[in-house]
Amino acid sequence: MTVTLSEAHRDVRALAREFAANEIAPRAAEWNAAKHVPIDVIRRMGSLGLLAPTIPEQYGGAGLDATSLCLVVEEIARADAGTSVSIAVQSGLVASPLLRAGTEAQKDEWLPRIASGEVLGCYALTEPDAGSDTAALRTRATASGDGWDITGSKQWISNGSMADVFIVFARTGGEGARGVSAFVTGRAPGLEVGREIPKLGLHTSSTVELAFDSMHVPGHALLGPEGEGLKLALATLDGGRITIAAQACGIAQAAIDLSVAYASERDAFGGPIARFQGVQFPIADVAAQLDAARLLTLHAAALRDAGEPHGAAGAKAKLFASSVAVRAADVAVQTLGGYGYSAEYDAERLYRDAKITEIYEGTSQIQRLVIARDLFGDAAR
Repeated sequence: MTVTLSEAHRDVRALAREFAANEIAPRAAEWNAAKHVPIDVIRRMGSLGLLAPTIPEQYGGAGLDATSLCLVVEEIARADAGTSVSIAVQSGLVASPLLRAGTEAQKDEWLPRIASGEVLGCYALTEPDAGSDTAALRTRATASGDGWDITGSKQWISNGSMADVFIVFARTGGEGARGVSAFVTGRAPGLEVGREIPKLGLHTSSTVELAFDSMHVPGHALLGPEGEGLKLALATLDGGRITIAAQACGIAQAAIDLSVAYASERDAFGGPIARFQGVQFPIADVAAQLDAARLLTLHAAALRDAGEPHGAAGAKAKLFASSVAVRAADVAVQTLGGYGYSAEYDAERLYRDAKITEIYEGTSQIQRLVIARDLFGDAAR
């Protein structure tokens, strides 16, 4: 497992780091306190090629690889995890299935505007009764005239309130995986954006419910072959999990940065508390674990870039990196003590933001299931 960053990788990481330091970090606490989604900043990332960097140049993107995407997401998440959600969704969940299954007309219509940030997108898969069990989704698309009428509801949809393009999964056939199809569509009559769902963390990202009441989409909105939607959804998540692992690494790095800075400056018992092994060792442990998490993440991204199978590698990266993020955030709160429990310090925000990485785009239990099936094959089913 050798991961070597190219000069192009280092350049895009430097660009993302500079943008995060200048445009996001100074205002992250204020935005989170106000639960403000910084749409203007998100669109500016598009103008720099950071919002959906994997879109090829022929469609107006930067033409970068999955490794570059991970580096960008980590740097933005290091400044503010909620803001990094928009990149994970725009690139990993919206542009990715379009690139994989879209027609040339669909790509020409949407990808240049997705790359620039002119339009923002969302991925409408999860439902109130269909989370980990994606094949249980009930939203239905019924053939109607020259297209389809979509009826149903979606939940936990990141970017949903501000989206202009929607990747929607709906049942076009019978029960089970083979009955699900995917669609790409803009806003249309019959779509209702529901309430903003109150969340433990990620207060700078939008998460809503969506309702479809016979929303008509044309026939050319079908994304990929009819009945192949769930296959596309799962392939998309294989890549998206690598992006969430990168986000987790960014949160963990921010927690370590904060812990080191505070312990170096906080005086107690005649000097900085950084001289005590009881303070040093937990931080040292998570620093070592973060290096391992980052290597797992970049390895999975490198496999994706090489066109190699990466489902299990992405699951391992997400499983481990998310646990490191939670652990590092806990160490930050403990290192800061009472200040760590205060909303006036970043440790509290990192603690809340880290937890979601163990849940969305596949819970840690689902990642273990993916890994086990890769190990045991049919014996695990």
